[in-house]
Amino acid sequence: MEIKEYKCPNCSGAVKFDSSIQKMKCPYCDAEFEITALDEYQKELSSSDKDTVTVSNGDTIKVSGNGVIKIVVKGITQNKNKPVMEDNDLGDLSTGACPSCGAELVGDNNTIAMVCPCCGNSQIVRKRVEGLLRPEYVIPFQLEKDAAVSALKKFYQGKKLLPNIFKEENRVNSIQGLYVPFWLYDAKAQGRVNYKATKTKAWSDSNYKYIKTDFFSVIREGSLSFEKIPVDGSEKMNDDYMDAIEPFDYTKIKDFKTAYLSGYIAEKYDVDDQASKERAISRIKNSIEAQFAKTVQGYVSVTAEKSAINIEECTASYALFPVWVLNSRYNKENFQFIMNGQSGLIVGKLPIDKGKVNKYRFLFTTLFGVGFTLIIQLLRIFM
Repeated sequence: MEIKEYKCPNCSGAVKFDSSIQKMKCPYCDAEFEITALDEYQKELSSSDKDTVTVSNGDTIKVSGNGVIKIVVKGITQNKNKPVMEDNDLGDLSTGACPSCGAELVGDNNTIAMVCPCCGNSQIVRKRVEGLLRPEYVIPFQLEKDAAVSALKKFYQGKKLLPNIFKEENRVNSIQGLYVPFWLYDAKAQGRVNYKATKTKAWSDSNYKYIKTDFFSVIREGSLSFEKIPVDGSEKMNDDYMDAIEPFDYTKIKDFKTAYLSGYIAEKYDVDDQASKERAISRIKNSIEAQFAKTVQGYVSVTAEKSAINIEECTASYALFPVWVLNSRYNKENFQFIMNGQSGLIVGKLPIDKGKVNKYRFLFTTLFGVGFTLIIQLLRIFM
């Protein structure tokens, strides 16, 4: 795989995206750059390549004046409906060298951005995005790792039965920033819902109490438009968790640029827009029914009897959203914690330390036994 990194024009250090200032920043000289300006600089570097060599597989290697080698893969496929990048058939794993320190990096089929474990520099894995739909949008990270670590520690607070290993500093600090693939659906829908509703009236006289119940058939119908309904396109991520950390702030959405991925891990989709469409349709249906139900008021009881939702149009766009993720294993079970990279909303399942459960049970039983004995003795004294 070919690795790409963004170089600082001042000191040639590896530049990363800084979510606190929403710009690219060099960690070595503290220089700050706008995304567009840095892209132009990268293009100038690319255009300065001088020498080319053709290798046995037909690819072309470009050797720049500073000795950096870049591989240009032949064959660009076109998709009439969506923009695509270069097509390249990959296996389950592939390797490449970090352009900063030369370390060998290994990624799976869905990794499109990574951080070198040796020098910490951020890399964009180009061949991971070749042959794939190019993301149309990206929501940059708004919260840094320190904020994610603090939120996770707060999430753990007060959990007396949590295993101590989960609170260890090195484990908490292993939380990672991840751009998760999302499909955003625009849709128009027609809906009709039939309700059975009741009203009651009560009165009484000197002999009896009376209750009168009136039954009503209520119909609500209309059309609604939806924009950018989010459905994650990653099989690895827990769908319930991804729904739970919503909403994402769409006022911060940007046109996609690879520079936003620098400094984070990014995954490409492994569930396509057609496979994800059913989840979007289900959300549309639930939203329409909820909106219609809000308008049926003034009744003692309301029951939906029949619902008919017709989706007239449904198109998807591809985006990457920011998420902080921590995966921990305990007693052969994986526990995943996910935090919205914008809002800080965090969800996850916590394990229970059985040893602590037994300890607290023993203490409770002991204290209860001592207290009960004291009560009996006091009763004997005063009786």
